[in-house]
This record gives sequence, structure tokens and C-alpha cells, in this order.
Amino acid sequence: MPWIDVARVSVALNVAMLFALTWIWARNYLAIRSKHAAGLAVFGALLLAQNAISVYIYSFHPVLAGWFATDMPSLAWRANIVVHVLQTLALAFLLWVTWD
Repeated sequence: MPWIDVARVSVALNVAMLFALTWIWARNYLAIRSKHAAGLAVFGALLLAQNAISVYIYSFHPVLAGWFATDMPSLAWRANIVVHVLQTLALAFLLWVTWD
């Protein structure tokens, strides 16, 4: 599987999980008005925006999507993928803990 596909899948999963987490945290804030819940909701929204931008860059940007798919060095991709996949695993665990 090309590295670009791994990145696209990983950041798309991150967007879905962050949407769910941010929804839960925002709902908790509205129910209990806790600074902790507000902080989590803001954190989730900002991380959601970062991952949504990554989806756009990897899939839809007229210049960068092609560069990432064809010209980015393999070593750089591996480093990038490690970060994306670790974030996906961390968010999956956080979603599991939060949902419980």
C-alpha cells in the first residue's frame, strides 16, 4: 500500500474519532459547565481542524496532493506515518475510555 493511502486512512479515522470525542466533550460541557470539559472540547476541535486540513492536503489540494502522492521521499513518509498512526491509536484508546 502506498504511504499516501496509509496517511489518508489514518487522518480520516482521526477526523471521525475527533468528531465523536468533541461532540461528547461539548455535550458534557453544556451539561456540567466544567472548565475541564471545556478544555477537552477546545482541544478536540483544534485537533479535529488539524486532521481535517491534513485530509484536504493529502486528498484534494491541487498541488500538494500530487506532491505527497508521488514526490515525497520514502523516509519522510515513514516518519509522517508513524506520527499519524500513533495519533490514531491514541485517539482510539481515548474514545474507548471516554465512551465507557
